[in-house]
Amino acid sequence: MKYVKYSKYVADPFDSLSAEDLLQLLQDFLLESGFNSQYYNFYEMDSERTMEDLHRALLEALQSRGMIPEELLQQLREKAGNYQDSQLSDLINKLLERLAEEGYITIEQPNPQQGKLTQPGSGQVMGPEGSEKFEVTDKALDFLGFKTLKDLLASLGKSSFGRHDTRELATGVESHGSSRRYEFGDTMNLDVNATLLSAIQREGLRVPIELDYKDLQVRQCEYQSSCATVLMLDCSHSMILYGEDRFTPAKKVALALTHLIRTQYPGDTLHLVLFHDTAEEMPLSELARVRVGPYYTNTREGLRLAQRILSRQRKDMCQIVMITDGKPSALTLEDGRIYKNAFGLDPLVVSETLHEVARCRRSGILINTFMLASDYGLVNFVQKVTEICRGKAYFTTPYTLGQYLLMDYMQKKIKHIH
Repeated sequence: MKYVKYSKYVADPFDSLSAEDLLQLLQDFLLESGFNSQYYNFYEMDSERTMEDLHRALLEALQSRGMIPEELLQQLREKAGNYQDSQLSDLINKLLERLAEEGYITIEQPNPQQGKLTQPGSGQVMGPEGSEKFEVTDKALDFLGFKTLKDLLASLGKSSFGRHDTRELATGVESHGSSRRYEFGDTMNLDVNATLLSAIQREGLRVPIELDYKDLQVRQCEYQSSCATVLMLDCSHSMILYGEDRFTPAKKVALALTHLIRTQYPGDTLHLVLFHDTAEEMPLSELARVRVGPYYTNTREGLRLAQRILSRQRKDMCQIVMITDGKPSALTLEDGRIYKNAFGLDPLVVSETLHEVARCRRSGILINTFMLASDYGLVNFVQKVTEICRGKAYFTTPYTLGQYLLMDYMQKKIKHIH
């Protein structure tokens, strides 16, 4: 005999949350730079975060925003010692599975001896060999960059996208200037009316109209330049000290700038350089995993690496965007050793760094500096940098960094390009 079992329908309280909504809830966790890690070990910067960490972060985000129904919270209190078997745990696991199914995270399966998920805050820790790991995909980083860019532009008010305008005129696609006679090598952006009028003035009004080479008129447009940018991020220890996380906002700005260039300035390039005791180029796809460390500030080495990167580019403009909160306090010597002075403003370090700035100037590289601190020594150093390279210096905070940086990038006016 066939039986049919009925059960009470229980609505999913998180059914209305899309994968994009979940990413926004997890944004601070995914881009976290070590500021909120109470027992953060600086020498384990590359350690992978587990699905347990992600689960806990999503639970805390939902709870802090009051998005968990009261009845589920009541069930959680009743099952205080058995969180992994609660309905709330199952629902959050389904949300994380949705992220994986839609390609925003990839999950690395654990070794056979996998532990069970424990109640957040219970103090139990699973071994790394029994934990599921996850990685943020390029799709997720692109979305986070888009959302950050959208939020930053919204805070700027009404804005329009464009290209890097200059005062030079050329024959391109968009016409803003008067017409002129065609010259060999010009883009064939013909001004049909002016061309026909020239032929009529020469031959008179008759059919067919005979065109001659000298009748060709082309429209002039504003020359739209291309730009190669190296974004230099200071990841020294001071970026998360003094009760303020300065590095996570910098990472978000880098993601927003990447999305802006990819979608609105396809002819431009962006490279990321981290400078600390030394300097290294970091793929933008690895940006979410970058954290600060117990480092000094080797600004000179960052400028050297940025110059090598820009020397490979064939663009009209080359610029370095430097985000820092500290004075130069380290220097790579000729024999490879690193000279450090924790107090900063060491005469040797400062002079060698300014010499590197002068080399950037001779190479035609513009340096724009965004300061996240108002220390007198830093301000004095940055003033000297701007004097040498004729760049700009901005005093910003982690909350206004993105607004200043994006406005500077989009509204940059270059008078002469040679």
